[in-house]
Amino acid sequence: MQTLANVIRMPTPLVVRGAASAGVLEVLRKGEELFAEGDAADWFYKVMTGAIRTSKLLSDGRRQIGAFHLAGEIFGLEAGEVHRFTAEALAGATVLAFRRTCLELSAHDSEALREEVLASAIRSLDRAQEHMLLLGRKTAQEKVAAFLLDMADRMLDGEGPFELPMSRSDIADYLGLTIETVSRTLSQFTRDSLIRLPAASRWIELCNLHALRQLNVS
Repeated sequence: MQTLANVIRMPTPLVVRGAASAGVLEVLRKGEELFAEGDAADWFYKVMTGAIRTSKLLSDGRRQIGAFHLAGEIFGLEAGEVHRFTAEALAGATVLAFRRTCLELSAHDSEALREEVLASAIRSLDRAQEHMLLLGRKTAQEKVAAFLLDMADRMLDGEGPFELPMSRSDIADYLGLTIETVSRTLSQFTRDSLIRLPAASRWIELCNLHALRQLNVS
């Protein structure tokens, strides 16, 4: 079984250890804010343990979650001078904070960091493009299937049940659905034997990957 303890809380080896681009370790409690929308984007971050969500409040008061960042992933690097989203810990989390200016250094360790940031940025761009398509063109079942496949791909090393770090409310705000729709869709997937939901509310097992993938590409 893949738990939060052994999936998203496993320390990720640092690529960069030199003084020129050493990160500052920050420990966050559940729900604690790392940065707010509009804060100066002088730092970017690598998740070491736990998970982070980035979100924005819309003009009508609704929350839109832009991304979930898991262990080993880099986030918070902006094109502009301020952050466009608010970042909060989904559960207890630790992150490494790096100054943006360290990417401008010529030291060898900074080059390694630049390469890691570039690779992470490409993956984030791919996910952002998929998220835009998901929000605009997919049905509720297609959205939930795509989300579950993405989480399994990022969290699982093999097969079996795993524990989602986010609530159904978080999932709903990420997919542009209501909590009720997310719950109904998960229940339907369970009845159709596409997934299994163990007793703990955030545990899930994908039982029919082929059917879920067919939904995702439909």
